[in-house]
Amino acid sequence: MAGKSSAGRTRAARRARWWQLTQRWRMVGVFEINTGHEFYSLTSMMKEGMQACIQATSNTESQNSLTDEHFKTKGTQLLEGFEMHTFAAPVFATLRHSLDISEQEFMNSLCPRANYLQFISNSKSKADFFLTYDKRFFLKTQSKREVRFLLSNLRRYMDHLEKYPHSLLVRFLGVYKIVIPNQLKKYFIVMQSVFYPDERINNRYDIKGCEVGRWTDPETGGKQVVKVLKDNNFKEQSIVLGPEKSWFERQVKADTAFLQDLNVLDYSLLLAQQPLHQDELKGKHSFADLVIRTTKSLDIEDYPTHLEPSSVPLLRSRSEEVPDGAVCVPGQHQAAAEGDGEEILAQEINSPAKDTRCPVELQGFHKHHQRLLPNLKNAVHVIDGLEWRYFVGIVDIFTVYSIKKKLENLWKNLRYPGRVFSTVRPTKYSQRFCRWIHEHTQ
Repeated sequence: MAGKSSAGRTRAARRARWWQLTQRWRMVGVFEINTGHEFYSLTSMMKEGMQACIQATSNTESQNSLTDEHFKTKGTQLLEGFEMHTFAAPVFATLRHSLDISEQEFMNSLCPRANYLQFISNSKSKADFFLTYDKRFFLKTQSKREVRFLLSNLRRYMDHLEKYPHSLLVRFLGVYKIVIPNQLKKYFIVMQSVFYPDERINNRYDIKGCEVGRWTDPETGGKQVVKVLKDNNFKEQSIVLGPEKSWFERQVKADTAFLQDLNVLDYSLLLAQQPLHQDELKGKHSFADLVIRTTKSLDIEDYPTHLEPSSVPLLRSRSEEVPDGAVCVPGQHQAAAEGDGEEILAQEINSPAKDTRCPVELQGFHKHHQRLLPNLKNAVHVIDGLEWRYFVGIVDIFTVYSIKKKLENLWKNLRYPGRVFSTVRPTKYSQRFCRWIHEHTQ
């Protein structure tokens, strides 16, 4: 009996040590905003205010079609000592629904008893960044100008996501303003975190497609800081996607064309990677997994009615493949934007690389601007390659090519003659961004 008791205590101690180790690992790069933290009071009010806002609209039916009134909707919750304002709440609720995020699930992450986490990185942004305790959602303070820009272009953003449901653009899930009378007025947005779940991520990168100021010393000096690396740190590496390469390049091209139309520049591709385990490599080819992923990737009811059942992806033989040299997706491709003679030819971008033949089951998805999503909660920002899982998302889409940016462009041309820097016209920025993706994807 004594031996069994001793063995039980040993196992319990081992489990406790393992739990402490995993907790310490998941807190690398973040600080818990506890009672002694400078943002504790603010984040507590943010949680209380958002809970009141979500509860006030949670019984509202999901909108099948959004009207102009939905985009203009404003709400106010009066709470003890502060006010919480919401903007276009029905629109963001519709977007959450499209991502299979229920209102209860959203509220449980945003408004738990657990404290928020403060993200600590080498970013130069003056904004404050917070993570929900489960790290699923990101909260970021924004200027009034940035919020006005988002809301004024929200209809175009939603139209783009409707056309490209698996777009790489970051998903905005709510816009709020907290007001403490005579003290503070602060706007903030809620986004889906690109790097979720992050427990096994090796490296993180912020890619802009340029080289001036785009290197970060990866050494942390023993500090628990998440170093976000940059373009020059990624040299001689590749994003190895295999069959998803062609979809990835086309989607980046479509997303950057949208941002170019908004006169936006200086956006980034957030990129992270983690090795796929053997069970994940085998599992993603199983029939059961493919059925789940197919269901997740498209709404069968919305799939084109003129297609025969045998032509729906994955409902036909997986053994067929497109012949070598064939383009993965039939039909016309969006033309490259013009400017400065640096455009990338469509046939160059869409030509298949070695070992990137597109299996026939992916063609139906790609034809309708979709792909076969992984069976994960953060599926739109995750792409499984041949041996690695990649977390990808286009972020920081609020910088407009204004008079100030044009003057900055002139100054940088004098300061860095012949070099590649970030402040350029949106047309050139988009083309260069796509070129970087093309050159670094296999």
